Amino acid sequence: MPLKMEAESLKRLSQKSLKRSLHLLSPQFPRPDPKTKTIRLSHQESGEVSGIIIKSKTLQVAQPSIANQDTRQGTQNSLLVGPSMFPSSPRIRIPSSSSSSGFRSHRPWKMYRFISGHKGSVMSVAFDPSNRWFCTGSADRTIKIWDLASGTLKLSLTGHIGQIRGLAVSKRTPYMFSAADDKQVKCWDLEHNRVNKSFHGHSSGIYCLALHPTDDNILVTGGRDSVCRVWDIRSCQQTLALSGHDNTVCSVFTRPTDPQVVTGSHDSTIRFWDIRNSGKAMSTLTHHKKSVRAMALAPDPRDHSFVSASTDNIKKFNLPRGEFLHNYYVLPQKKNTSGIINSMAVNEDGVLATAGDSGSLWFWDWKSGYNFQQAHTIAQPGSLDSEESIFALAYDVTGTRLVTCEADKTIKMWRQA
Repeated sequence: MPLKMEAESLKRLSQKSLKRSLHLLSPQFPRPDPKTKTIRLSHQESGEVSGIIIKSKTLQVAQPSIANQDTRQGTQNSLLVGPSMFPSSPRIRIPSSSSSSGFRSHRPWKMYRFISGHKGSVMSVAFDPSNRWFCTGSADRTIKIWDLASGTLKLSLTGHIGQIRGLAVSKRTPYMFSAADDKQVKCWDLEHNRVNKSFHGHSSGIYCLALHPTDDNILVTGGRDSVCRVWDIRSCQQTLALSGHDNTVCSVFTRPTDPQVVTGSHDSTIRFWDIRNSGKAMSTLTHHKKSVRAMALAPDPRDHSFVSASTDNIKKFNLPRGEFLHNYYVLPQKKNTSGIINSMAVNEDGVLATAGDSGSLWFWDWKSGYNFQQAHTIAQPGSLDSEESIFALAYDVTGTRLVTCEADKTIKMWRQA
C-alpha cells in the first residue's frame, strides 16, 4: 500500500530543489582559491571540433602573427561568439570565409643594387632559364642584357621602332621574343644576336606576350586592338584570334591544361580561352570594376589558383572554373594617387610582389593574402615625382632575387635581408 505524502512535505522538497538549482546556476558562487585561479589562467584551453576552435579567452579579433604559425589560430577577420550564461564558459570562434588561414612568416626584402643604362623608362623584364642573365626592354626602343651576378651590361639589341612592352625567353630554344608599340613581335636568335623572325598581324601596339609552358611552338600576344592572338612560331603565322574583349588586352598567361590561355583587359574582365576548340571563350570573370593590368599564376603546380590586380584591388580565383576565393585590399599609397598596380610576380616561397604607379612595392603572403611588407622605391636625383612608377618586375629562377623596372630609367634589384 503506497504511503500518502503530506502537502507540507512536497513544499519543502520543492524549496530544497530550487535552492540547490539556484546555488548551481547563480554567478555569485564562491571563487576558487588563488592557486587554482593562477593555474587556470596560465593555461589556455583549446580544442578543435569539426573546424571550430574553442578558446577560453575574452572577446578579441585575431590578427595573423609572424611568431605564431599555427593554422588553428584563424584569420584576420575572425568572429567570436561571446559570452554565455556561465562566467567561465568558453568562447567559440568561427573562422571567416572571406580570407584564408595559414599565414607563413617571411623575411623582409631590401634593395641591394642600382643599375642604370637605359635612356628611357624601363618597361619589361625577363630572365634566362639558366639564371645567368636577364634582359630588359625600354622606351628607348632597345633591349639590354645584363649579367645577373654582377649587374654589368653584356649586350644591347636594336630593331624595334617603338617602346618595348613585353619580353619572354624560351626554355628549350635559344630564342627571345619581344613585343613593342610598333605592332611587331620579334624573335631574336641569341646565338647570333640578331632578329630571326618577325610576326605581323596586330593593328595596334602590343602590350603583353607569353610562351606556352609545354608546346615550344605556341606564342600568345595581346595588344591595344583588343585581340589576343595565338602564333605558330615555326611558320610565323597566326593560328587563332581570340576576340571578345572591348578594350586593350594588357595581361596574359598560359597553362598546360584548360584553360590554356587567360587574358586580362582594360574592359575590367578576365577571359578563359579554349585554344583546342577554335579559340572559344570558356568563361568571363566580371568581378573587377577597373582595368585588369596584371595577373600571376600560382608557383606550385598543385595549387590551381591565380591572382589579378586592378586599381586598389587584388582578387584571387581558383582554376579551371574561376571561382572567386578572396580579396587583397590595397590602400592608396599617397594622396591624389589611384594606386594602380602595373605588375605582379610570385616566387616558389609564396611571396607575392606587386608594383604600382606611385612607386609602391608591396609584399604579400600568397596563401593567406597578408601584406607583411610595404616598401617604396626612390627615384634617382633629377627625376620628377611622376617617375617613381614601377612598370614591371620579375623574380629570378631561384626566387631569391627580384628585379624592378622603373620610370626613372633605372633597374633595381632586391633580395631578402
